[in-house]
Parts: sequence; C-alpha cells; structure tokens
Amino acid sequence: MLHAVIMAGGAGTRFWPRSTEAKPKQFLNIFGDRTMLQDTVDRIEKLIPAERVWVITNDRYVDLVKKQLPDVPAGNIVGEPVARNTAPCVAAAAALIQQKDQEGTMVVLPADHLISQPDTFISILETAEAKAADGKSLVTIGIKPDRPETGYGYIEFNSGKTETYKGREVKKVKQFREKPELPKAKEFVESGNFLWNSGMFIWRADAILKQFKKHLPNMYKEVEKLSPKVGTGGQQEAINEFYHNCTSISIDYGIMEQADTVYVVPGSFGWNDVGSWTAVYDLRDKDENGNVILAETAEVANAQNNLIQSESGKMIALVGVENLAVVETDKAILVCNLDEAQGVKTVVNKLRDNEDLKEYL
Repeated sequence: MLHAVIMAGGAGTRFWPRSTEAKPKQFLNIFGDRTMLQDTVDRIEKLIPAERVWVITNDRYVDLVKKQLPDVPAGNIVGEPVARNTAPCVAAAAALIQQKDQEGTMVVLPADHLISQPDTFISILETAEAKAADGKSLVTIGIKPDRPETGYGYIEFNSGKTETYKGREVKKVKQFREKPELPKAKEFVESGNFLWNSGMFIWRADAILKQFKKHLPNMYKEVEKLSPKVGTGGQQEAINEFYHNCTSISIDYGIMEQADTVYVVPGSFGWNDVGSWTAVYDLRDKDENGNVILAETAEVANAQNNLIQSESGKMIALVGVENLAVVETDKAILVCNLDEAQGVKTVVNKLRDNEDLKEYL
C-alpha cells in the first residue's frame, strides 16, 4: 500500500515573527483557512487516506499535530526528541511502516510547500509510485524551471533514455547540484537537462532501508535496534534512543547523492516551497499599486509593491515606501526589504543568542 510521510519538524525561521518556536510555519494558515500541514494532507487524500498518513515532527509539536489532524491515528504521529535532519526521519518512518506493511511504499513530503494544481500533483505521484514498484528505484520529483533560480538545488538528468509510466516521463538522475550562483543557474535552465529539487521522494520502505545499509551503515545499525521495538510498549523509548544515536545528515546528501538507482519525474503543478515573505508577496493578490494587504485595517499613500501582514487589528499605514515587508504580531514587528527577506533568519539567530530576547522567538 501507499503511505505518506509528512516531515513537519522545521523551525520556519524565515517566517518570523508569525512563525515562532511555539507554532512554526507549517502550523500556520498562510494561504487560506487551512494550515500548511492540513493542506499537505488534504491534497493527497484521494490517493492516501488519513490512516496511512505518518507525521514526523518535533516532540513539542505532537499535540499540535493531533489537534490539526484529528483523522490521522495518534500512533502515526511521531515526536523527534532532537533534530537530526531528514535522513533519520526517513529511516525511522521506514521502520514504522514496515512493521505494518512489509511491502509498503512511502511518499515523503515536506509539510510546508504550496501546490496550486493538486490533481496534476496526484498524477505525478502515481507515476512515481509505478516506477518505485520495482523494489529498487528511488524516485524524486523535479520541478520544471521557469527561470534561473538561485534559491533551489537542482537535479541533472540524463538526456538519453526516457521511461514512461502512467503516461508520464521518468528520467535517470545524473547528479544533484547545490544552489548555484546566477550565471550557473542560467546555464542549468538553458541546457534543458535540469530540474528544481522539490525535496519530495517516493520509494518502497525496504528499498530505502537497503540504501541505508549500503551508504549509512551506522544509521542502519540503529534502525536494526529500533525495528523490533516498533509496535510495542517500548517504541517511544527506542525512537528516542535511535535519534540520539544518529548523526545529523540530510537524505539528499546521505543517500540520494550516493545511490545509483535514482530517478526523477519532471512536472509542473504550481509548486512553491514558500521559503520567505517574498514568496507570500509573489503568490498573493495585489492592489492596483502592487501592494499585498493581509490586515484588517491598513492604508497606503504613494506606496508600491509592499506586503502588509498583521494579526492584531492595529492600523498600519505606509507612506512613500516600496518593496517592503511589514509583518506585525502581538509580540514583534518586522520591517524588511522584500529582496532581503531571506535575512530574517539572521535576526532569529541573534534572538536565540541573547537570553533577554528569547521571549520573542
């Protein structure tokens, strides 16, 4: 059967001050009434019912996940005691799924991406599932680039042989490339052999565990210790021990860049990783002056191309400014140039380093 593994442990620092340590980005309703986590589960429900959805999150967010996803079994919501990046998350999820479904296939998804064409996305997942059914292929989803983008990693595919599953192309991955400088990004796009790395994966649980055994043998040994405890009263203690004994490494670096059975399904389905306030500005409707106003009371005068986001109901007025993000909560106010929105993470790091300011995180 097909299972979904939702990775929901991120800190969402680039969305401060709305995203906080108590309620990070994936638990916020940035686009509409549903939170990003809820949207992630909603869009796959035609393919994967709630009882086969697994959510891997930080310990402190387990109750929040249960509240936002009441249809997902409580036993499918797993709290990580420490952050160890995505490889341990995938390994633990594979062990949990195998205990219930020896031949189960995993769809691994971030909890905080936006997808505006869910039907197309489901079709791509079905293609990826069909390819992964061979029991050895590791499949990822690549986004067809519409511009040279320096904020995403890239997947280079072989331009030769192409396979077809369920009416869609599947290509052999040649290599993964880190986030490039602009000239290199232009080269990638012009070549036609590169896709954006979406961070979404599909494989059989047994297939990915074989790759852990080959490429991350120490982590695989920890999986072997965990597996017999899955489904028993000692499961949570075993999960805690597993995470504490694992090194911090991404699934991309630890497995995907090492394996030789990696394939990619190219697609375009209105994808955005919503990596900063700039993405919110780009994706929301604008007034005649290019302003995005997400506040109960706001006025602008001779102001263009700004984002106003407020929760408190306070009046916010912008005069004679452009290209700003103004984000107001009950505890903090952010004002930044939209072109520098990635730098919000720097402010968050400074708050973390100052004991007197941690209350604003």
